[in-house]
This record gives sequence, structure tokens and C-alpha cells, in this order.
Amino acid sequence: MTELKPRKLVSVQEHLRDQVANALRAALIAGELQPGVIYSAPTLAAEYGVSATPVREAMLDLAREGLVESVRNKGFRVTELSERDLDEYTEIRALIEIPTVGKVVRSATREQLEALRPTAEEIVAAARAGDLIGYLEADRRFHLGLLALAGNSRLVETVGDLRKRSRLYGLTELAEAGALVASAQEHAELLDLMLAGDAAAAEEHMRHHLAHVRSLWAARKQETPEQKSPARKLNAR
Repeated sequence: MTELKPRKLVSVQEHLRDQVANALRAALIAGELQPGVIYSAPTLAAEYGVSATPVREAMLDLAREGLVESVRNKGFRVTELSERDLDEYTEIRALIEIPTVGKVVRSATREQLEALRPTAEEIVAAARAGDLIGYLEADRRFHLGLLALAGNSRLVETVGDLRKRSRLYGLTELAEAGALVASAQEHAELLDLMLAGDAAAAEEHMRHHLAHVRSLWAARKQETPEQKSPARKLNAR
């Protein structure tokens, strides 16, 4: 009889890898991991309270997303993201998301659109609380959930990847100052236009929203490595 592989152990290891990857993405967003700086897996592992293996595996995931690059015998360097990179990612998102919003207006039901209302409200609540990670996570769910109503899973995957690659560095100060609230409120406004059946106005609103988000990126303030430390323990389950 063939011996079964330890699938449960593999599952636990993969779960920890995902936890570490999400924690590292959050550290990037908050400005705790700085562009151009090299971080070693053992050092990060000690700060997160895990072994070096899931950190290395998570870093490889981030490398495939273009967020970090491997530095031989040293660790991983957080990749720089230029203003041109941000402009190009925003342009591609606009080419995809603006016409898709119009398509969804013409095809989605009222119930499908209203189902996104709690997430839109969650975005505003997180922005008012200065919860940057909560804000971006809810924003991701709203945008991808809205695009999913168009019925094209590849389109959703593409925008999801663009969002990962156009990650935001050091927006903590903007969140704490309440600068994200106006952008957050635009999600509910977009829903209202879509529910009213005004495809043209909804498309224009999406265009404005993406431009507003890009302006927030331009206004972001980088913090120095001395001001922030990525040290935090994972709540492993």
C-alpha cells in the first residue's frame, strides 16, 4: 500500500508562507520596508517570529510580483518604483477599468451592485480611522468585485496583478492625516451613478477616481528606515 504524503503539514507550511507574504506586502505599503534596501530572510524571520524558510518562500512570491529582487548571498532588495512606472500602471488600469464600469452598468443587477455597498462603507471607515492596510484591502475587494461583475476572470486577474505591482510606499502619514477619506467616499458615489444607470457618468467618475488615487501616490511621503521597523509577530493559525 502506498504511503500517503503529509498533506496537512504541507498545507500548514503554505498557509504560513501566505501569512508572511501578506505581512511583507503590508510592511511595504506602510513604508516599513524601504525601496532600495536589502533585507535578509533570517533577520526578517527573527522579527516576525518565524523560521527563515517561509520568509524566503514569501520573498520569492514577492519577487515574481516584481516587488523585490534577489541579491545573491545577501537577501532581497525592495525594488524601486518610479513615477513613470506609476503613470504606466495607472494608464493600463484606466484602459481596462473605465470601459468595464460602463459594461457593468448595462449588465449588472441592482442586487449585485448593492452587494458592494458594505465594502464601500468599509473603505470609508478604514480611511477615517487611519487604517491604511484595512483601507487598501477593502479597496482591493471593491474594485475587483466590481470588475468581476463583467464576467471576465482574466480581466480581474490582470487588474489584481497591476494593483500588486503599483504598490504604495509609505502612505502612513496620509492615512493618519485623513487624506484618504475623499478618495474613499468616491466608491459609494460610483455605486450611486451605476445604480442610476448612467454609464457615461460612471465611466467619467472612474476616470476621476483613478486620477485622484494617482495624485495621492504623488503626494506620498517616504519615511526613513530609522523611522519604521518591520518588526511584528505573525498570528499563526
